[in-house]
Amino acid sequence: MAKTCVALIVSLCLAFPVVAAQSKTETKKPVRPTWSELTPAQQKILAPLGTEWNRMDATRRKKWIAIAERYPKMKPQEQQRLQKNMTEWAKLTPEQRKAAREKYQKLKNLPPDKRREVSTQWQRYQRSLAAQPEISPSDAPAPPESQPAESQPAESPPAPPTAAEAPASTPQP
Repeated sequence: MAKTCVALIVSLCLAFPVVAAQSKTETKKPVRPTWSELTPAQQKILAPLGTEWNRMDATRRKKWIAIAERYPKMKPQEQQRLQKNMTEWAKLTPEQRKAAREKYQKLKNLPPDKRREVSTQWQRYQRSLAAQPEISPSDAPAPPESQPAESQPAESPPAPPTAAEAPASTPQP
């Protein structure tokens, strides 16, 4: 009798997690809010993320909704920057997004003095980019007669900052 009870208890212990896991997967609720449940204003603000929205988890959706709520209070320049950043974020592959989040977490965990140093380096890099004149195609010098335009070596911009030089203040939702 005792052996039967022990066997029954063991089998129930082994079966319970399987049943619980099956019920969780079968009754999995869709992540809310869906894109269609957002207000028209939220959809307009978050438009660059529209194609990605239904693949995001609930935590990320909440973060983006919070950003959309702050959006009307932002200065126009901040709004433009946010729209640009969202567009660039939507273009990243899942692997690139993961790498960006990891880099952000590393920077976030740096000591304050190291973060200031990285921020200073990043600002210098940004100023160096801004100081470079933008050449429109009509202003560009003509290639020499001896070489076709296709074989001209392209000028490369300065190398982007390393992981230690990336901005420490950019949120990664």
